[in-house]
Amino acid sequence: MKKIVLACLSVMLAAVFLAGCGQDQNQAASSSSSSDKGGKIVVGLDDNYPPMGFRDENNEITGFDVDLAKEAAKRLNREVEFKPIDWSSKEAELKSGRVDVLWNGLDITEDRKKNMLFSDPYMDNRQILFVTKGSSINTLADLQGKTVGTQSGSTGEENLNKDQALKDSLKEVKAYPDYIAAFMDLENGRIDAIVGDEITGRYYMNKHPDKFEARDIVIGDVTSFGIGFAMDNKSLRDEVQKVLDEMKKDGTMAQISEKWFGKDITKKD
Repeated sequence: MKKIVLACLSVMLAAVFLAGCGQDQNQAASSSSSSDKGGKIVVGLDDNYPPMGFRDENNEITGFDVDLAKEAAKRLNREVEFKPIDWSSKEAELKSGRVDVLWNGLDITEDRKKNMLFSDPYMDNRQILFVTKGSSINTLADLQGKTVGTQSGSTGEENLNKDQALKDSLKEVKAYPDYIAAFMDLENGRIDAIVGDEITGRYYMNKHPDKFEARDIVIGDVTSFGIGFAMDNKSLRDEVQKVLDEMKKDGTMAQISEKWFGKDITKKD
């Protein structure tokens, strides 16, 4: 009787073990399909970064990059999900697989190339100064002893950190979770200037023309926006790049640009 009981227990344990293995394999297969076998594409973005990606009056995520991603996913016959993330932790989000791509005014830099794959650049961007209307700040020298804001984890912050002489001349550099918060503090006099993306800053400035001005003072090198992918996800990068090239060739990318900026400011080569 003991032998029969032991035999039955062995069979039961083996069945449970095999079922567990099968479930794990199915889960793994399901996970891998999300990014490289035609499943849903999860886009990581800062949802407070107009006009690239932000929430409208109905709390819906919209923007230039959002429209690009939707059109790309449509052409790939794939679902797309937009997942707001802490932009200063974007590399970790991508590496962990919590998002499949970073698509939100992401500057292509040499440091970032060490941690992710990029699409071809599709738009140029500069980091310039934004000040309040009528500000006496007109040159870099005028920033001496002033408090400057920028977004945490942004190219603006990177450029300020690289220019040690400029940074040392400032009273303080304040890093914000997003540029909207920085502009609010600028308006309220808590900071004296912002170093930020020209495209985003001018968009916000144009919404409040009586409050802010741009200074054509470039901090750091001119950069280009690209889409970021995990280092081991070349297949998804190639899929997306293919449809981006199609969108550029047939004029769809230009149309989306005209919708958001009033003209086509995307790269042509």
